[in-house]
Amino acid sequence: MKRILAFLPLLVAVVFGGFFLWGLNPDRDPNEVPSVLIAQPAPDFELEPVVGVETPGLSRSNLVGTETPVVVNVFASWCVPCRAEHAVLTGLAERDGIRLFGINYKDEPEDAARWLTELGNPYARIGSDISGRAGIEWGISGVPETFIVGTDGTVLYRYVGPVVGEVAVGKFREALVQAGALLREDL
Repeated sequence: MKRILAFLPLLVAVVFGGFFLWGLNPDRDPNEVPSVLIAQPAPDFELEPVVGVETPGLSRSNLVGTETPVVVNVFASWCVPCRAEHAVLTGLAERDGIRLFGINYKDEPEDAARWLTELGNPYARIGSDISGRAGIEWGISGVPETFIVGTDGTVLYRYVGPVVGEVAVGKFREALVQAGALLREDL
């Protein structure tokens, strides 16, 4: 028994060392947050429209049977990174023809309406998730988060954080190409 106890500190050091080396792996993206939704059906949800915004609400049924994959962006007016990525998403919707849907997460309707009036509304549909329940169903860790959903309602891709900057936009556009929502020559 004493021999086993003598090796216990060594075993603990090896375990911690393994985690440390895993964290230092240059191929591992620390911003990559795994999602159990990838390759799974989008969650079943039904959200009313944002009061004061002339855009219909959003439900799972809106994600199924579309001609092309859709982009679902979870945003809020109080979210500074959401403001930063708004121009990129607007460009994807207006210039590239991406079908963009939004989930307005834990936001006061009047604040969301003011924000969309100020920045423009690129969303074809926006669901109001005041309670945050839909966000939980989607497994978000914060806002913004953006998903690509296939024509059959399957979640194909998840991007955590703002889609801002050359690397992030390039990565997201490549995911759109792979999903069939964007042609390669559109890059």
